[in-house]
Amino acid sequence: MLKSLAPFALTLLITLAAPLHAAEKLPEVIRFGVSSAGVGKPPRVNSGWISVAQLHRYLENEFARDGVKIEWIFFKGQGPAVNEAISNNQLDFTTLGDLPAIVSRSVGVDTRAVLGSARADIYVVARPGAGIRSIADLRGKRVAFHKGTATQLSAARLFAAHGLSEKDVRIINMEPGTAKAALLSGDIDATFGTLDLVHFRDTGRAVLVYSSRNDTGPGATGQGFVLVNQKFAQRHPQTTTRVVKALVRAAQWSSDPAHREEIFKLWASAGAVPESTYRREYKGIALADRFSPLLDPALASRTRQAAALALQNRLIRKPIDVESWFDRRYLDAALGELGLVGYWDERVS
Repeated sequence: MLKSLAPFALTLLITLAAPLHAAEKLPEVIRFGVSSAGVGKPPRVNSGWISVAQLHRYLENEFARDGVKIEWIFFKGQGPAVNEAISNNQLDFTTLGDLPAIVSRSVGVDTRAVLGSARADIYVVARPGAGIRSIADLRGKRVAFHKGTATQLSAARLFAAHGLSEKDVRIINMEPGTAKAALLSGDIDATFGTLDLVHFRDTGRAVLVYSSRNDTGPGATGQGFVLVNQKFAQRHPQTTTRVVKALVRAAQWSSDPAHREEIFKLWASAGAVPESTYRREYKGIALADRFSPLLDPALASRTRQAAALALQNRLIRKPIDVESWFDRRYLDAALGELGLVGYWDERVS
C-alpha cells in the first residue's frame, strides 16, 4: 500500500507522525491573506468564523511559544488581487471565494483547499425609483459587482435562473465599497453584495430585490475556502496541520449554539452591520450548518457545479479536478487530534 503513495504523501504521513521537536524548521512568519478590504484600522474580518479566528487570536496563540509571527494581509482588490499575490508566493494561506479559487486552480496556481469556510448569502439591492423589483427587472439596467470574485458567479447563477445573461445587463465592474457609494449617488441602478447591503434597505436607501436567505431553490449562496500555498505546505507540513487545527478550533467555537449571541455582538462591533440585522438574518439558521469547515461531498459537488458554470460562462478556459485540489489530510489530522470527528454533519448534497 505504501508503495502506491506519492512521495509527498508518504513524507507527510511520516512527518505528521513524528514529534514536533524532531521535525521541520518553523517559518519566521505565516502570511494569511483575506480576500476583502476588511473593516477598521487595523483591518479586521467582520463576519464568519474567520473573524473569530482573527479576533480571538487562534493562530497567534497556537504559535506563541515558537515565536512565529502571524501576518494578516487584507486585499481591497478581493479575489483577483489575492490570486496575484499567491501566484507570486507572497502568501502562505488565504481565504478565497469559489470563483477566484477556481480561476487560480484552472491556470495552474499551486494551491490546495484545506478547509471550507463559511457559506455567505448573496443580496441584490436597487436604488429607489429604478423600477427594479425582481432579478428579471435588471434587464438593461446598470448593475455593479466585482468581476473575478465569487459574487460574479452568484450573479451568473441568478441571471440564468431568470432567463438573463450578462449581455442582457449593463455590467459595471466595481469593488464593493465603490459600488455602494455609486448606488447611493445614483450612478448605478443595482448592486450585488453581502449582508451589509440589507442595512441600505433597512434605512430606506435601497430596495431589496433578492436574498438567497429567502430562496427556497438552489439559490446563489457563495462558498469560500481556506487555501494553502503548496510550496509552503511541502516545506512545512506540520506547521500547515497546526494552522488548520487552530482554524478548526475557531470554527468549532463559532458553531457552538452557546456562543450565538456573543458572535453576533462580535460581528456587530466591526460597525458594518447592526447586531439586530445579524439576529434577524440568521433566525432559524444553525451556525454549525454555515460554519462547517469540512471538505465534504456536498462542498465538492457545489464546487464542481461552480467550475462547470465558470467554464460555461468562459470565466475559465479548462475544467478543474476538484478531488485532486481538495487536500483533506491536514483537516483529518486536526479533527482526530481535537476529538471533533463527527462534530459537523457531513453533507452529501
